[in-house]
Amino acid sequence: MPSRFLVRRCSPAVLAALIVSGCGSSGGGTARVTIPPGSSFSAAVDSLARARIVASPRLFRLYASARHRDRDLKAGTYVLDRSASWSTVLDALTRGKGLVHTVTIPEGFALSSIAPMLGRALSVSPESVMTAASDSALRHRLDVPTPTLEGYLFPDTYTFAEGTSPEEAVGMLVARFEQVWKPEWTARLQTLAMSRHDVITLASIIEKEARLAEERPVISAVYHNRLKRGMLLQADPTVQYALGRHVDRVLYKDLEVDSRYNTYKHPGLPPGPIASPGAASIEAALFPANVPYLYFVAAPDGHHEFRETYAEHTEARAQIRRDHPPRPAAR
Repeated sequence: MPSRFLVRRCSPAVLAALIVSGCGSSGGGTARVTIPPGSSFSAAVDSLARARIVASPRLFRLYASARHRDRDLKAGTYVLDRSASWSTVLDALTRGKGLVHTVTIPEGFALSSIAPMLGRALSVSPESVMTAASDSALRHRLDVPTPTLEGYLFPDTYTFAEGTSPEEAVGMLVARFEQVWKPEWTARLQTLAMSRHDVITLASIIEKEARLAEERPVISAVYHNRLKRGMLLQADPTVQYALGRHVDRVLYKDLEVDSRYNTYKHPGLPPGPIASPGAASIEAALFPANVPYLYFVAAPDGHHEFRETYAEHTEARAQIRRDHPPRPAAR
């Protein structure tokens, strides 16, 4: 029987029974499907078939047509169950029930940058995310003494279902942090005579300083050595955090900013993290390299020159300036 005749003669209930009897979805688990804006229903069904959500795209189109629901697509990314009924799949596509939003939080992003990203994904204001990231119960559970969860929103890729609240999203990022934190790291804290908050604070500085992965433990060692000697950390990223804005280069006038996060003025670690560190920077903070360096200076290519004495450090800075003279201003 021609398919057009089938649509005209069969009620949606009969057609659904036919589909369920031998032409339902295939496989198990879930699949991610993206329906771009302006996609035709036919193209969307082809995507469902490639994801093995429907076994027969032709019959699914007939089923949707018979239910008069083959024109009301909602664009977006969906996570759909391969074992779901065609009625459920059709509801998802036309009512946005399976819509999800994917967000990647890069390593080294501060809360001031994370909040707008989550806000856009959740269709809420950045302020509501900031409020969720100040939750006292979460801070108490993590033993965070600072006013926000800065540093504890773990950098990773997250998928949020449509309607996820800021509180739920922040909870997911914190849960990921707790999942990544290893029991052996907790044991290491006693050896270092540091709290977890101290380590995350130091890791966030390392994250902002390091450009090369292999330098993380060495940068960590410099800061550990300075802390042991009671020296100022003099970490430029903490000054930028104190300024509350990004500057390409920290100037002498910036070093006067009145803030506990200004490690050029205040000894020891700042009150809390200045960004969200990744696992590699946390591990570097916990396990610094066994080196005697107290100073480092960045070269234009991203690597650092490490030195033990201030005189050596001064010469290293001068050498970098000689090797990489500033470009003349364009006329």
